[in-house]
Amino acid sequence: MYHVVGGGIAGLAAAYSLQQRGHEVEIFEGSSDLGGLAASYETAGDPIEKFYHHLSKSEETIVRLADELGAGSRIEWLVGENAYHIEGETYPMDTPWQILAFPHWSVYDKFRLGMLTLDIDVRGGIPSFDTYERLEDFEDQSAVEFAKEHTTENVYDTFFEPLLDAKFGDRKEDVSAAWLLARIKFRGERDLLRGEILGYPKGGFEALLDPLVESVGRDTVRTETRVTGLGIENGEVTTVTTETAGETTTHDTDGVVVATMPNVLEELAGYTCEIDFQGAVCAVVTMDRPLTDTYWLNIADEAPFGALIEHTNFVPPARYGGDHLLYVASYVQSDEEWLATADDDEIEDRWLDAIAGMFPDFDRDHVEQFRLAKAPRAAPIYERGYLDMVVPYDLQDDVADGLYYAGMASEAQYPERSLDGGIVAGFECAKRIDRKAD
Repeated sequence: MYHVVGGGIAGLAAAYSLQQRGHEVEIFEGSSDLGGLAASYETAGDPIEKFYHHLSKSEETIVRLADELGAGSRIEWLVGENAYHIEGETYPMDTPWQILAFPHWSVYDKFRLGMLTLDIDVRGGIPSFDTYERLEDFEDQSAVEFAKEHTTENVYDTFFEPLLDAKFGDRKEDVSAAWLLARIKFRGERDLLRGEILGYPKGGFEALLDPLVESVGRDTVRTETRVTGLGIENGEVTTVTTETAGETTTHDTDGVVVATMPNVLEELAGYTCEIDFQGAVCAVVTMDRPLTDTYWLNIADEAPFGALIEHTNFVPPARYGGDHLLYVASYVQSDEEWLATADDDEIEDRWLDAIAGMFPDFDRDHVEQFRLAKAPRAAPIYERGYLDMVVPYDLQDDVADGLYYAGMASEAQYPERSLDGGIVAGFECAKRIDRKAD
């Protein structure tokens, strides 16, 4: 029997792949919910994720898994319109002519940014088409330096710096250029006439999680069961100790996949991961009317949040009983920040007041519900040299034989975290286990 610590997407994927390879498996999840950061709220219609999610065309593993589970037809590929809010005005930024019309950039600014998005390096006056092929080549350069060198100072000041501030706050100087370049590539496929093409399942991501859980078997999952220790003898993991409702149980094991944040791995096995993580605070605001006409609004102006993502400008409000759903999201780099210490009512008041300041037609009476989710470790800070800090899938050489890692500090979540990366990590661990079992 193999055991998986964590019932998020990576843990479920690891269990599924192990079962497909003929192994018995059991999942231990400390909370009452499965799905991790993909867990959902109820609405007047389909469920909605507590933290915003969509798929890029580059996320192929999750699509293949959905097909295997008979849920592939539920994934719709929709236009996710983007806009940019600067100096009190909102500008759509999807089509070439919208970008050309952006008044804060010169023709040269637009040319340099356009060439970067097309993977063409025009530094020195001679176009190069292979400069950006290997992300590893930019691991040790800062994102700040890269953006200035490969576009212009003005593009950096008016576009990249606000985005880096929103994502990484005072840690932006530490961020790797590889992350920034990958971000440009990751948010990839565009329809020149309409904008970015993104995926979302009918019925929300529960429509993919539920058949995955059913395939694994609900009796395979032990919720509200916390793993408190691992038994290691002669360099091999032999037991798992759990606690459920105050009762402690020790289980013999053939191997353990830790599919959680790396702090749990450190608590259980003493493996120290040097990657820093940041928290996330995300609200789902239910309204009786739309706030904007765009899906993803990046904000350059001063605001107590990083982005406004109006989900029902992406997925029709009819799916949610006619309600309009808006994500308000921000990252937290330090426990000292106001956002880390404020209570839910304080956050609601400040965030809704800021929205009213940005959009004069907005009224608090339009808000029917404000639900807030907090994750103390939601995303890595992709520092320079990040690849040297990822946790190996197989920890035989570092800790003990029979110990594997599929959490967010794995290589599959580089250079950007995603549900797809979680599935890849789970599959990679199962693959290594199966090789040893043979």
